Amino acid sequence: MGGFKGHLFPGLSIFFCGLYHAQLISKALICNRPVQYPPRRPWSQGRWARLRQIHYVGLVKILSSFILVAQELHSVQGQFALISKIFHQRNFIYDKQWQHLTFYATFFLSGCVDVVSQNVLPQRAPALEQGAQALSMFLILTLMVSHVEDAEGVELYSHILFIQVLFLLLLVVIAELWAPNSLRFWAMKALLYMTAGSWLIQIGFMLFKPISGHKWMDDDKNDILFVTTFFCWHVISLAMLMIWIYGFSFWWYHYGCPNQVSLEWFLSPAHSGISGEIEGREAVREEDRVSFFQKCQ
Repeated sequence: MGGFKGHLFPGLSIFFCGLYHAQLISKALICNRPVQYPPRRPWSQGRWARLRQIHYVGLVKILSSFILVAQELHSVQGQFALISKIFHQRNFIYDKQWQHLTFYATFFLSGCVDVVSQNVLPQRAPALEQGAQALSMFLILTLMVSHVEDAEGVELYSHILFIQVLFLLLLVVIAELWAPNSLRFWAMKALLYMTAGSWLIQIGFMLFKPISGHKWMDDDKNDILFVTTFFCWHVISLAMLMIWIYGFSFWWYHYGCPNQVSLEWFLSPAHSGISGEIEGREAVREEDRVSFFQKCQ
């Protein structure tokens, strides 16, 4: 993730992942449904009926990983290799770039697991998806710990804060393995994803394109202190953003649709909770999906 673009593009990917989880949380709270099984469009006839039923989250992860890898390889000067062969020496080279590629490979593997679980297997395996997510976060955190070995000053402190967010995120996704539909864990995960993404973008601006036009000084204590202050502002702003997303979603599902059907039947206790028979790709029953999308037509 060297350079401004090396922080911007991964940060955007992580941030949008957090926005997606925040949207899932809002829908689950409003519709009183399990977070892992949001209402989906009903099956319809036609040539494009199957495409409307595909989960695209895993495909977006795979596409993002390819874009990030292409950007990383494009920034490499000279021939990209693992070991140098100059004067009979065998030294590892491009250590940062190889860490970045491994970082992006975790996105790719997580996306592949999501695609297989949600679109290929006869029954969806959410435990497999969350296990791959936990493994991905563990690998990313391990890489970031050694990634800041030669950093100092503003770069060091900003990356330490980023590592703290990743550590908390790892704890949350591990806890989710035992409580997969806990709204508290999902809300914390959404907030931490957005914090990690936005802060990674902020690191890119601080180190390479400061908004004020003045370079951040490593030997200035005021700059070091304001790194932590800006981080706290990020967390507060994103928490307010999550509240706004929920408020907008609540308004949209209740008042924004002109021809919506009343939500009383959809939110009734008879159609909430997790049933032992609800599992796999058809976790949400067909009549629930039809009712959910009729209200916005």
